[in-house]
Amino acid sequence: MTVVLDVVTAVLFLAAVCSLVRVVRGPSMLDRAMALDVLLAVIMAGLGTVAVADGDTWVLPTLLALSLVAFVGSVAVARFLTQHVPRTDEPDQGADA
Repeated sequence: MTVVLDVVTAVLFLAAVCSLVRVVRGPSMLDRAMALDVLLAVIMAGLGTVAVADGDTWVLPTLLALSLVAFVGSVAVARFLTQHVPRTDEPDQGADA
């Protein structure tokens, strides 16, 4: 069981590092928001791994709260970005008039 936990920890650490690199490098705000979502998912997976390894259920309310915060944050960023990004599928009104 220890080998499995070590492998899971290493994979989650690698995923967290890759996600942090994407948060820093960008290039767009949407890329950074998606990387933060992935980072929150990795953190939740790590907390779930700790809960399984220890056999405790104390972390389950924390996982629930973190998942709700991640969902609300994703929806807020998506709504913010869709309201402030110009649409490219609309025809230019000034060219034909």
